[in-house]
Amino acid sequence: MSNYDWPAQFRKVYDAASQRYSKGARDPQALFSKADLEFLGSIGCSAQELFDFIDDLARYGEPDYETTLLTIAVRRDYFLLVQNGVPTGKTAAMSSLPSKTAEVDGIAWLPRLIEKARIKLRGEMPPELMYGCGGDRPFLRSMNVELAEFLRLVWICGDDNARIVQYVKTRRDQLARR
Repeated sequence: MSNYDWPAQFRKVYDAASQRYSKGARDPQALFSKADLEFLGSIGCSAQELFDFIDDLARYGEPDYETTLLTIAVRRDYFLLVQNGVPTGKTAAMSSLPSKTAEVDGIAWLPRLIEKARIKLRGEMPPELMYGCGGDRPFLRSMNVELAEFLRLVWICGDDNARIVQYVKTRRDQLARR
């Protein structure tokens, strides 16, 4: 597959999985053909991760396809550019995450989301964890930061949590001034 073709292929996989979901398929592995799974693996996306986006859209009305594509694109770029297309083979432990109530600079949820983004970038999401879940989306909306934007921010900032926090606070304050 050409590097230029992956978004069109992703759309086909997404649409076919969405149709299977609408017909009752709820097992992440059952939503995808062997070829689909190979393709997803080639862009650093697991069946569980794409299932979670499709499932949340069906149940909660978000995230839409465009948000899913943008988020997967950031992970894909990290997978290819930083990981050279090689998965780490690791899965993060849920116990490694800060609690949902953990705060930084008075902002609850942000420490957890920073760590979730790092796990997402590395492709180490445990099956019971979703980057962009029903807690992440409203939090990011309230901070005026888009899901893929935050993932890219964490990639760019690396371990510099202070820089991440400052960016989020700046975006939040911009929203408050409107």
